[in-house]
Parts: sequence; C-alpha cells; structure tokens
Amino acid sequence: MNTVRDVCVIGLGLIGGSVLRAAVASGRKAWGASTSTSDTEAAAADGYDVVGGDDAVAEALRRAAAADAVVVLAVPLTAVRSVLALVERHAPGCLLTDVTSVKVPVREAVRAVAPSVTFVGGHPMAGTAESGWQAAKDDLFSGAAWVTTVDDDTDLTAWREVSALAVALGARVVPLESETHDETVARVSHVGHLLAAVLASVGAAGGPVAAALAAGSFADGTRVAGTRPALVQAMTEGNRAALLSVVDEALGALGAARGSLASTGGLASTIEAGHEALRRMTDQRNAPRTSVRVRLSAPDARDALLSVGHRGGHVTGFDGDVALADVP
Repeated sequence: MNTVRDVCVIGLGLIGGSVLRAAVASGRKAWGASTSTSDTEAAAADGYDVVGGDDAVAEALRRAAAADAVVVLAVPLTAVRSVLALVERHAPGCLLTDVTSVKVPVREAVRAVAPSVTFVGGHPMAGTAESGWQAAKDDLFSGAAWVTTVDDDTDLTAWREVSALAVALGARVVPLESETHDETVARVSHVGHLLAAVLASVGAAGGPVAAALAAGSFADGTRVAGTRPALVQAMTEGNRAALLSVVDEALGALGAARGSLASTGGLASTIEAGHEALRRMTDQRNAPRTSVRVRLSAPDARDALLSVGHRGGHVTGFDGDVALADVP
C-alpha cells in the first residue's frame, strides 16, 4: 500500500472544496463529488477532477474503493448518515475521515451505519462566514489547528495517515478524544455562534439608527451570524449535550452581570474577568514550546498523543512511525 493515498472528497462547499484544492496543491491525486450542481460545475470550471450527475457520490466512492483512497466526508451533519450508507455500500473497508464540526455524533453514526470502515474523526478549525465552492481556498488550513480523534478504538496507523494528510494541507494536528473536542468547540465556537445571533437581533431591534452607529465592536461580535443558518443550526443542535452546559455557564455570567448592574450599577467584575481570561488564553497560545516525539508503536502512544492535545500542543510532522510535536 502506498504511504501517500489519493483523496476522495465528498462535499465541495467551503471546507470540502478547500480540502480538494489543498490536496491537489500538495501534489496528491484528488477528486471530489457533491449533490450540489452549482458547486460541482464551478469546481469543474476551475479545472478540478469532479464527478457530476445523479450518481456522483456513489461513482466517486467506487473510484475511491478501486484506488484505496482516503475518503473525506465534508457534508453537513444532517447528511452524514445518508452518505455513510453509500460509503458502506460502495467503498466498504475504506479509510474514512471527516471535517464535521462535532465528533461524537459522527463517530456513533459511523459505528451504526458503516461498521466496515476504518474511521478517524477530523475537524479543521478554519473557515469563514461564506459558503460554497467559490469561497474555498487552497491555503485555508495554513497554520490552522486540525483535530484528529484518538478514541479507545482508534487505529493509530490510520490516525497517522489522516493526520499526515492534514499536515500536508498546511495544518497543525491536535490529537483529542471525541468528547473533549465536542466540549471544547462548544466553548470556543458554538456558543459564539449563538451569542452572535443574539447580538445581531438585539442590535437590529434598534432600527436605522443602530445600523448607522454600528461600528467595529458590533461587526466583530456578530461576524459569524452571517454564516448560512442551516450550517449553524446543524452544528449547534448536533452538539446539544455539550452546548447545553456551556450555554448555562454563559447565562450564569450574564445573569451575574445583570444583577450587579441592577443592584450597584457596577460591571467591573464581569469586564475585568473577561479581560483577564482573554489575556490568559493569549499567553497560553504564545507560550514557548518544547519539541516532543511520540512513537506510535509504543504501548503508551495513545496516552502520549492525548497529552500533546490536552497541553495545547500540535503534531507538526512525522518521521516514520514517530509523531513530531510541540507543546507549551
């Protein structure tokens, strides 16, 4: 088996389209398919190898099976199960990854619908408020964190292949359990989408005057409210269990701020706590880093990889069966 596999991308929107563009730019043979005629036609017009027609996804998967390609699912969470059924039918036993924004529901769907595949979950922490093939870029993942899941049943040889693909596309790999991923993105992504929606609604209630006065802080706080609503709904509702507790935390903090404002007129505690929290996150992100090596054949490899992720580290490359990482 070749160590560098071909890549079959199912879904050609912002993320899937960027995977296809970046895979080709990295020198890999790659093709894609989508149920969106507009995305397929636009990708073909740009010179990419795409499969069109009513049987496009099945045809692309049959091609992946023949080439022993890695299959990348880049479809909304609501479409995952139906596409997995096609994977199980047309590319059984394939190496499968995904770029969906939640990991536990996808893992459970794979176990239920496509049990023959070797699956490693993935999620690149990159994107814009735009969608569709025309928004895709071949450098979207440059320097971005890309989670690849290390669960109890993860095959570390397959994990290495999927992670090496992410590195080849320009990303830095963060090894995490699916549950840790979902809880964390609820904090740093999904609750932000909900708060942006609320902020946009509150601002718009001010009418024309609010529109005239809205400046940088409003634009920064509401940017992701411009994302296609169906995508936001799919990822937030799909992460319901983790998001509920994070929403409760946010409501508690807002409630405390409201209580303080009503009783004393003061907001110092809330404002200073947020300022300090952002400073800590910035310091953690910019902390000096130390190089570590994780031998994937070692008995403690799984724990060592998770330690890299839990410490805020990244896997940046591979030397044989050794993962090269840096940690704060």
